[in-house]
Amino acid sequence: MNHPHALSSVLLAGGGTAGHVSPLLALADCLRRRNPDLEVTALGTDTGLESSLVPARGYPLKTIPKVAFPRKPSGDALRLPGALRAAVALAGRAIDDVEADVVVGFGGYVSTPAYLAARKRGIPVVIHEQNARPGLANRLGARMTPWVATTFRSTVLPHAKAIGMPLRREITHLDRTALRAEALATLGLEDHRPTLLVTGGSLGAQRLNSAFEQRVEALRDAGVQVLHVTGRGKEFDPVPKGEGPRYVVLPYAERMDLAYAAADLVVTRAGAGMVCELTAVGLPAVYVPLPIGNGEQRVNATDVLAAGGGVLVDDASVSPEWIDSDLIPLVTDADRLAAMATAAATVGERDADERLADMVVAAVEGPGQ
Repeated sequence: MNHPHALSSVLLAGGGTAGHVSPLLALADCLRRRNPDLEVTALGTDTGLESSLVPARGYPLKTIPKVAFPRKPSGDALRLPGALRAAVALAGRAIDDVEADVVVGFGGYVSTPAYLAARKRGIPVVIHEQNARPGLANRLGARMTPWVATTFRSTVLPHAKAIGMPLRREITHLDRTALRAEALATLGLEDHRPTLLVTGGSLGAQRLNSAFEQRVEALRDAGVQVLHVTGRGKEFDPVPKGEGPRYVVLPYAERMDLAYAAADLVVTRAGAGMVCELTAVGLPAVYVPLPIGNGEQRVNATDVLAAGGGVLVDDASVSPEWIDSDLIPLVTDADRLAAMATAAATVGERDADERLADMVVAAVEGPGQ
């Protein structure tokens, strides 16, 4: 075991979706900035997004198989049926291989085996829950450790401390005003026009795509220019007729910082990462929660809606007619957008990566908070 005050190796467990991998990478980068010699290793599966994103960012990835769990945290999960026992053994081997001083988990399939293996070894566990409604792995893990961080104040977990979402530096250090001219030029947009960003996330949102495709001309007639990120394979040709505001369609935005710097208003889903990025950079938004699951996305937007930094629209209400009646009046109302931008920024957290890194150090240095 290392000297209790020396943090030399960290194992970060999480994966499956970008929602788990993005904060994991933001924390990895923060820890590495603080100590370039720190050994930082990720634990994931070889099927989730982490299998490409983690090595691309320069961190080693150890993988364990995906284990399906009973749907509620109960004695069953702790009695370790065979598949889970095997996953815990592999997670334990990863902990031993890198001589981890601490395990930091972000939820998802790999976190529970990692929490159980760490507890068995007496190694501190730190948990970050990205969603307003915590998942099973973190509900279970939070019972095992005092070091629990959440993105949202409304999240209910034992020992929870709300710190926000660890985000990439290109987002947390974004000065939208300073970057705006470069962003507009790079994206083929003009200055002095209201700019709308439409995005359904990496997979795209079919309802948003089809409603906006039918209103290209109406938006241009209203003087609004649009950057529409459709998702790969979902692009359409907006066929702009003659002069006037541009309608730019991209399958994917390589640099969301430029998209945010160009935009005055965003129409988007309400995934935890998106809500946190938009509030961190002070962008007003129309949030259209995914209509599936148990309504997590609606809950993710609670704080920013309460502050007045966004509006919520049901997926079923997003139609060409809604664009005419509600959206065009909003995106062309500069005063209202400015007030919403200020409100959104009051909710945003730009230093969650540093706060989570502080928690990791504190967990290694000694018990208690």
